[in-house]
Amino acid sequence: MKTTKLLFGFAFIATLFTSCYVEDTHYVDEPSISLNQLLNSYDLWYVDINETQGYGETPFLQIAFTVSFKNGIMYANNNLVGIGSQGNGYGVEIGYYDTYDMVLDVNHIIDGYDSFDVYQVDNNTIELYNPFTDTSYFLDGYQRSNFDYDYVFYDNIHYFLQEYDAWEKTYTSNFGALNDFDNENYLQFLSGGNDDTFRSSQDANVYNTNNIYWDFTGSYGVGNVSGNMYLKTLTLDYDFFDNEFFELSVINDSKIELYHSNSGTIYEFQGRGYIQYYRNANVEEGKAAKQSDEPKKRKQKTKKVENTRENTRSGQE
Repeated sequence: MKTTKLLFGFAFIATLFTSCYVEDTHYVDEPSISLNQLLNSYDLWYVDINETQGYGETPFLQIAFTVSFKNGIMYANNNLVGIGSQGNGYGVEIGYYDTYDMVLDVNHIIDGYDSFDVYQVDNNTIELYNPFTDTSYFLDGYQRSNFDYDYVFYDNIHYFLQEYDAWEKTYTSNFGALNDFDNENYLQFLSGGNDDTFRSSQDANVYNTNNIYWDFTGSYGVGNVSGNMYLKTLTLDYDFFDNEFFELSVINDSKIELYHSNSGTIYEFQGRGYIQYYRNANVEEGKAAKQSDEPKKRKQKTKKVENTRENTRSGQE
């Protein structure tokens, strides 16, 4: 996670909301530059997942926070761990691309071949229309120097918790009242499925995270704190027991602090077993198989709508 000036955060948020696609948007009919030049005109293309139109999905776009196009190589920031520093801010290499006219062909290292019709919405927004899924993704262009990696990190911190096999308790403050959570030593936040499932364990000093015995499975939620982008709330629902409520702070890309509101105790948890995402967590040594039958992906928070884009490819319905 790369720290940037808070000013960029406000600029990023403002741009994010003002550049979103709306029905009366006037597209650029004849771009003055080639598609390859257009794609290379910005360092990063932020995938505005909530503006997606259509009922299908393109897996590698569904998990990406940003994509980049450099000399025929396509990059993506699929993980929040290391965002802003991994690959000099571009993320990881995910495949190759080629352009002709306003068509973008992609050969993804996992998914293989895909193709998109590209439409320029405005100076820094493009639409990628996938004729095979009848779905459009909308991408906003930024330079690395004015892209707020911090905002993306904290706005999507729900996914950050899922990027480790387990979180191990490494510190408990010597102040605060005794409480049941003192006995919990490991937490796990599962990707896929309902996207709100956690597990906890009272095991201690487990070297291999695969050997952790999970005592409890429940649901969790991450919330915002008004006026403080960097502070979140974390609620763990223990079903028949009381919910555990925390203030969640990020110490670094692998360590979090949980302040237990009821007892006044502070805990620190260290991430164990980093999961590098390319398309879904099944890619990494079967790690997702033990967590969920569904791949990790970003969830569209807005209601899905029918795509009105006309498919002009021959042979496509």
